[in-house]
Amino acid sequence: MIAARERGPGPGRYKLPSTTGTSNHDGTKKKSSSYSFGTALASSIFKNTPGPGPAHKVDAGLSRHGVEATPKYTIAGRAKDIKSSKTPGAGAYSPENVKIDKGTIAAAYTMRPKTKLRPGEKTPAANAYAIPSLIAGSKESGKQQLPHYSMTGRATKGGFAEDLAKAPGPGKYAVTNPDTNKAKAPLYSMRARTKMPQDATKKPGPGAHRPENVTVHKKKAASYSMGYRHSDYLTPLIVDVPDY
Repeated sequence: MIAARERGPGPGRYKLPSTTGTSNHDGTKKKSSSYSFGTALASSIFKNTPGPGPAHKVDAGLSRHGVEATPKYTIAGRAKDIKSSKTPGAGAYSPENVKIDKGTIAAAYTMRPKTKLRPGEKTPAANAYAIPSLIAGSKESGKQQLPHYSMTGRATKGGFAEDLAKAPGPGKYAVTNPDTNKAKAPLYSMRARTKMPQDATKKPGPGAHRPENVTVHKKKAASYSMGYRHSDYLTPLIVDVPDY
């Protein structure tokens, strides 16, 4: 057995100590400084200091002489309007309705509802009269009227469509064969396709020939074969040793 062929486990198979953190740190590697968060100490260790703690923030403008700062103002709500000061705004005026007399002003009219009629003015309108029509015949009309006609059904006797001779129409006649009164043309028929005469012997196709194997009248090309793969660890056999 060749020892070089033995494959050992990869780097992932070894459990090396970690180089991160403080727990189980690799002793062969450099360890950086690390810090931890301590616990809050009890207030009994230190003496009690008078004064408020950091939560009681003192304003920067406050001193022993008072507050040193610029005056401040606040925004209050809108005061109620006084009754005497309720004047109309700009949108309450309609200057377009003001008539400026630059000469003669044309008469202007307005539309108003229709007034009620007086008892003496109740006359009928034009469409209230029933005048006889002049289109059709009416006995009430005294005007001269034109003759009028009525439409009846089509009669089968005495009409223009009545066939008195009982002659057949064009569709009653059969088409005469042209061969009856003319020279008869030659006739041809369709039959099945015949096979062409050919040799029934079986001949080889193009794929059956091997022109690359022809070495009788042509020069054969060089050919190579795949040999056996030798081991990388086999010592080569040196036969010819030069003499120096």
